Amino acid sequence: MADVKLLGLWYSFFSHRVEWALKIKGVKYEFIEEDLQNKSPLLLQSNPIHKKIPVLIHNGKSICESMVIVEYIDETFEGPSILPKDPYDRALARFWAKFLDDKVGAVVSTFIRKGEEQEKGKEEACEMLKVLDIELKDKKFFVGDKFGFADIAANLVGYWLGICQEASGVELVTSEKFPNFCSWRDEYINCSQVKEYLPPRHDELLAFFQDCARAHATTSSSTQK
Repeated sequence: MADVKLLGLWYSFFSHRVEWALKIKGVKYEFIEEDLQNKSPLLLQSNPIHKKIPVLIHNGKSICESMVIVEYIDETFEGPSILPKDPYDRALARFWAKFLDDKVGAVVSTFIRKGEEQEKGKEEACEMLKVLDIELKDKKFFVGDKFGFADIAANLVGYWLGICQEASGVELVTSEKFPNFCSWRDEYINCSQVKEYLPPRHDELLAFFQDCARAHATTSSSTQK
């Protein structure tokens, strides 16, 4: 049996991308919770360049970066395919996954920053949401009729975004501004293929992000001159 370990964090949408892929494939794995304030020797050894989670360790070999790991899992293990079989659809899935990853910083800035940084994050995030609102009109998934690679990459905007809004009090998405996106998000969260793999601790996630928002606000105010 393959020895599979995942170094991650219970609240990280990056970690959950990898967990989704492993569960879709039916791969048994050991989840090792990391402490980013006190990184383990295993994490530092497994990802010496970025020293970040998630890291997949498969038979002693480490793979880093969440969507790289998802693609590795898809190619390595038997089970339902995550990337489409058609070359054009595969290219589309990779395109949207890259698009979503490129916008992560703006979304995060919107909820944890203040002042000019937050406003800049809002502008960038809203531009992303406009693009997604057009793309997702009448669509259940990003590519084809099956939950897959791009949909795993979309877990930040599909699930975590709503929790961040609730925790921070910053309203970024409304059905009036982005009706197609909101319809897609509701379908996404309630889809059986998604719901089965969502983290079950909504209250804990909410409390965690509320603590993060308060901690960042306190740090920002204490360092202002």
